[in-house]
Amino acid sequence: MGTVRRQVRIARSADDVWAVVGDPLSIARWFPGIVDATIEGTTRTITTASGIPMPEEIVTNDSIQRRFQYRLTGGIVRNHLGTIDVFDLGDDSSLVAYATDGEPDPMALIIGGATGNALLELKRQLETPSRP
Repeated sequence: MGTVRRQVRIARSADDVWAVVGDPLSIARWFPGIVDATIEGTTRTITTASGIPMPEEIVTNDSIQRRFQYRLTGGIVRNHLGTIDVFDLGDDSSLVAYATDGEPDPMALIIGGATGNALLELKRQLETPSRP
């Protein structure tokens, strides 16, 4: 099984970051290439920019640990687990780690590359002051 982990430091409190990451529907706002997300029970279905729906099983959404985990349940991925952790660094900033475990191994690399871009977009959005 291939594993890729990306991380980024965000100059916002862990609670602020978790408010976004812990909301399963918010992924379409900060993950490039995902344009929509719906939830039915423990199934989140994301829709890619090319119109492909991808069902995922929400495994963990723990606001105490600030951990969100999901599995892709369709497509060419045999086995997949995505894990996003938000760590409080104690100085009003956070470390966000996004791990991807997947089979076949190249899928972990592809998804892991996308998660790196997603973390950069999350950082950009959370660190950019709101405009009136």
